[in-house]
Amino acid sequence: MNEEEMEQLLTTNPRLYHMAERGAWEGIKQNGLLSTSALLDLYGVRGKARFALESARRNEIETLRAPGLPVAKLRDQRAMNDARLAGCLQDGMTPQQWYECLNAKVFFWLTKGHLNRLTNAQHYCYGEREVLVLNSRRVVAAYRDAVWLCPMNSGTTKGRAKPRGPSTFLRIDDHPCGGPVVELCVDGGIADVECFVECVLVVKGRKTVAKLAL
Repeated sequence: MNEEEMEQLLTTNPRLYHMAERGAWEGIKQNGLLSTSALLDLYGVRGKARFALESARRNEIETLRAPGLPVAKLRDQRAMNDARLAGCLQDGMTPQQWYECLNAKVFFWLTKGHLNRLTNAQHYCYGEREVLVLNSRRVVAAYRDAVWLCPMNSGTTKGRAKPRGPSTFLRIDDHPCGGPVVELCVDGGIADVECFVECVLVVKGRKTVAKLAL
């Protein structure tokens, strides 16, 4: 993707959207918006417990606790199916490698439409969630070398499971011109996330029910 096309992408999509669990914002302010792998490092999760959370499908929301740290929650991966995932992976990639790839990143939607589909999904629509709204241009300017672009919803195999593999996520300079961008991801996360957040919304389904103080 050349600079002109990247500029157009940021102009068309001036905000990034990240869904978190209700109550997550206070912990995120303290420790940053971290990937699953970074959270497991922070909370000292190792061994078999770590493998189950980082290298395999999470069927339920998982809670992390550690002395001196706020409670953190890892979102479930119910939209994934291991058999279907194995059938659509390419270039020798395994389901374990795919989960580890996902868990190393923090994910953002570029459009509110994609966000709404997630917050209104069957397993999420009945409860309240917190949505961080970030300035996309500032995030890319600060974290460009850590940014990946993805042309699909990488966290689901529902419907017609799209092929995926090591080249599904590409750096900005490697992303094909004219190629679709559905997700923007950042390696490890954004430690200074408060510098980029424009607002934090409490949503239930497609409806915004509150706006949190920053």
